Amino acid sequence: MTDVPFEPALINHVKLSVEDGERALIFYEAALAPLGISLVLKVDPAKTQGGGNLFGLGSDGYPVIWLSENGKANTPIHLAFTAVDRKTVDAFHAAAVASGGGDNGVPGIRDPYHRTYYAAYVHDPDGNNIEVVCQR
Repeated sequence: MTDVPFEPALINHVKLSVEDGERALIFYEAALAPLGISLVLKVDPAKTQGGGNLFGLGSDGYPVIWLSENGKANTPIHLAFTAVDRKTVDAFHAAAVASGGGDNGVPGIRDPYHRTYYAAYVHDPDGNNIEVVCQR
């Protein structure tokens, strides 16, 4: 990778299959609070395709992360969010671990990518690898 920091916009939205929607919601609300992401929409199970809870998390009223409760988690994914500064990366990691996430890489520089790639990684309750990165 290049030494020039690239800070892409947060993706439009992503939908994660989760075993327990309430457990996943507790984790994601706490872990992503430092990024300004919180619950913005809940769809009643009677109105979902799978018959489970559907939670939309985001900012400014727009859901960017959907937690789809279906009683099983699919193959784990890697999802990375952009942070505005390193302090936010640190806050994400602390909040994620405190809310039940598994440490998968403490905050720090990741030299293999480039000299300013500062990131932290956690596993969510369903085994997904969640990263928050500041490339400044």
